[in-house]
Amino acid sequence: MIDFRYHLVSLISVFLALSVGIILGAGPLQEAIGDQLTEQVEVLRTERNALREELDQTQATLGEQERFALAAGEALATGALTGKDVAVVDVDGLDDGIQDDVLSQLEEAGATIVATASLTSSWTAADEATLRETVANGLRDQLVAELPDALSEESGTAELLGAALAIALTEADDTDTSAPSERAGELQQLLVRVGLAEEEDAPSAPADVVLLLSSGATQEDSAGESTQTEDVDPAEVGVAALAAAAGVVADVTGAVVVAGPTTQAGDLVSTVRGEGDLAERVSTVSGIDGPAGRIVVPLALAARADGHVGQYGFEEGATVLPPAVDAVPVEVPPTRVGQDAGDQGTDGGEG
Repeated sequence: MIDFRYHLVSLISVFLALSVGIILGAGPLQEAIGDQLTEQVEVLRTERNALREELDQTQATLGEQERFALAAGEALATGALTGKDVAVVDVDGLDDGIQDDVLSQLEEAGATIVATASLTSSWTAADEATLRETVANGLRDQLVAELPDALSEESGTAELLGAALAIALTEADDTDTSAPSERAGELQQLLVRVGLAEEEDAPSAPADVVLLLSSGATQEDSAGESTQTEDVDPAEVGVAALAAAAGVVADVTGAVVVAGPTTQAGDLVSTVRGEGDLAERVSTVSGIDGPAGRIVVPLALAARADGHVGQYGFEEGATVLPPAVDAVPVEVPPTRVGQDAGDQGTDGGEG
């Protein structure tokens, strides 16, 4: 049985330990601990200052690289789209400022923007699946008959609507190839009337190439919360529906580019790149939220119009720049015509 002496010894031990700690902390160890803490603070302060200087230098370098990209981009893109008619479609609510910058870049590259439009949320929302299916089924027989290489009886709603959009933007009149066909106008008005699209600038001419602009919304964002509760085919809602439509637009027009901001899992650009069959038919550009990405857009459109399909961006597996294409024949200055090698050598030796 534990008696009072045991408790007394325990209490004395505790107080002795506290006393020793206080004496040592206030005496011999005080200076050592203080010096050690001071040294650690100085080390941390030095590291912080070094990191701040490194960050400032990195930001300055990035600023210089951005200025270079902007300056070089004008030279790279100038004339790339001369003679090309471009239709631009915002598929899921891209920021207006970014879209305006992209349009300006296209115009600086020589493109004629013949149509601008945007798709509404009804194009992708799960609770609008019945509307889309009704419209698509009403067009099915005629579209399948007109586009046997792009569509079949098994084509889904998203593919049929993509075909309708492609015709609305690119089909030319039989007698005047510079004007949209009557069928193109009818389909354009149908998509607007049922609430699947909003017309900003009606097509003034058939487009040579189509640019689909994305905000970077993911499958869940674009499909809506009801996707999980409604009995809807996942391939017919959200980003999946947009990707399927982009593939058919590519099949119908032969020239489509999907562009969006820096990629994230489940967005339209990533979805296209992740599906091998789509990636072989649809070009993509990422990073249009920055000037470097926007510079690439007209180059990608020019390359696609010339038959090159590619995935352009700074992510792993993407290519930084599209291949160079000669959009406009270069005229040789008259003073150089007929000049032989000897003349060139003479010119080069003067001065």
